[in-house]
Amino acid sequence: MTKSAGATTSLAEVARITGGRVDGDDAVEVTRVAPVADAGPDELGFLSDRRYVSAAADSRAGALLVAAELADQAPADRPRVVVDDGHRALQALLAAWHPPRAPRPGVHATAVLGRGVVLGEGVEVGPYAVLEPGCVLGDRVRVGAHAVVGEGVAVGDDSVLHPHVVLYPGTVVGRRVILHAGARLGVDGFGYAWIDGGHRKVPQVGRCVVEDDVEIGANTTVDRGSIGDTRVGAGTKLDNLVHLAHNVRTGPHCAAAAMVGIAGSTRLGAGVFLGGQAGVIGHLDLGDGAKIAAAAAVFRDVPPGETVSGAPARPNREFLRSRAQVERLPRLMERVKALEARLDALDGDDDPVRGP
Repeated sequence: MTKSAGATTSLAEVARITGGRVDGDDAVEVTRVAPVADAGPDELGFLSDRRYVSAAADSRAGALLVAAELADQAPADRPRVVVDDGHRALQALLAAWHPPRAPRPGVHATAVLGRGVVLGEGVEVGPYAVLEPGCVLGDRVRVGAHAVVGEGVAVGDDSVLHPHVVLYPGTVVGRRVILHAGARLGVDGFGYAWIDGGHRKVPQVGRCVVEDDVEIGANTTVDRGSIGDTRVGAGTKLDNLVHLAHNVRTGPHCAAAAMVGIAGSTRLGAGVFLGGQAGVIGHLDLGDGAKIAAAAAVFRDVPPGETVSGAPARPNREFLRSRAQVERLPRLMERVKALEARLDALDGDDDPVRGP
């Protein structure tokens, strides 16, 4: 069900989509879902975080979508749909109302196709896109305006290349991959050798391989391998402005928030998470389920399941203890000054340790 602007949906239908239950009149109609503090009389206010309970009391929302754990605290003066998991329910509702746009098959008149390009069924190629010789696009692939698909690139079924995406020659993209505007894949890695008094470029001849169901944000760059492969594991999600250097390999279902940088040849296990602005030096191993806090600087391997934070990164509890000690320093300094003043009063100004 694609929801057009202004169309309404009953709470009964919302409950069906989300697997929730309706408390109140299930015939009430809503036009969209909105943050509970901003929702209007014809909208469904979303409440799944305890921090917004007070905002819900003053909300103008005509109905609420409420996580079960907050149902007792939500206003009882309006109908609501109660769900076990608020964010899972929101995902289901938005996916039903706003499904991805289907390709509009055809090649725009301004697009440029090289010799030997292979297009699957239902492919859309937008204005001024360039498909270099020998590239292969699977069924229902969408290529946005001004995108460049390099020589010999393969793109799997149902993948989407938004405008200005660039895939360097030899890149391999799996099925159902989403590449946002300005993403660059298969870029040369930062490889140089100091020879005869200057930096000499080491040719980067490996591949960049992106597995199925990956999403890569705007202006993110993933280098090609130097002599092996850089690989982004299935189901991995990279935010905007992320950089993976040459020969990095991620396991399945990793996630990296904006401005993460991972240096060459580092390997990530399954389900590794990196917070925004985290940095990881090269040739490390981050174990399955490791979590790297925002702005952490990782200089050594991280065991499976470990959470690290700080710069240099260390186990999270250790980091928190050290931060607590730092916060105590001003008070400790005041105590030291008070003790020195008392010693001066007792011993005069000729302290043999501190001098006159």
